[in-house]
Amino acid sequence: MAADDLGELIFQDHFDRNESQETTDEPGSGWGTNSKTRAKGNKQVDLKDGTMRIFIHKEANHAVSVTHPAEFTDGAVGLRFMLEDGQDSLGLDFADLDFKEVHAGHLFVARISTKAVQLSDLKTGGMRLDISEARKAKQKLTAEQQAAMKDKSKSFPHELEVGKWHDLIVKVSGDTLSATIDGQLVGSFSSPGIAHPTKRTLRLSVPRNVVVDDVKIWRKK
Repeated sequence: MAADDLGELIFQDHFDRNESQETTDEPGSGWGTNSKTRAKGNKQVDLKDGTMRIFIHKEANHAVSVTHPAEFTDGAVGLRFMLEDGQDSLGLDFADLDFKEVHAGHLFVARISTKAVQLSDLKTGGMRLDISEARKAKQKLTAEQQAAMKDKSKSFPHELEVGKWHDLIVKVSGDTLSATIDGQLVGSFSSPGIAHPTKRTLRLSVPRNVVVDDVKIWRKK
């Protein structure tokens, strides 16, 4: 996929810098993490050998979330990543924290594992505030809520070799989300929540471990 097709490059990070200490997260370059609130401040992000290594701490009560501003309507995120274990996965979760009709700003996500790519609309599905709160309270969903949950996610089988670098591009165009790995389009999925006009934040969501490098964000509009 040519960079010209993706829009204007608005951010890039090659992680070719050092941290001043090794006790807490210090990713720099505008990145934030949830380690203070979700892992008792323990370090879960390490800059090492020109890469960003993300790993969940044993005291964490939530997946690691590494965030960066990513403001666009249509655009794309590209990066290199490596999964070092068959159980590892990487989520690119797009959010708008100013939008209060969903839990924690969740709009949609592309999740890459060693077996498949899953593309999900969270805004009109599982993270819609009333649905999220009902599920958290273990309440039975109404017929309308159950209907809203249908067809909000699509999975595409795709085997990935562990311990090897892979190139990923996740593209947002209107109501369509697509994922390309190592130059091959793995899948695309269309759903209303993807068309949310203000994507403001990229979250790298890591339930176990992942290594990331060469992050780029493009804005098409």
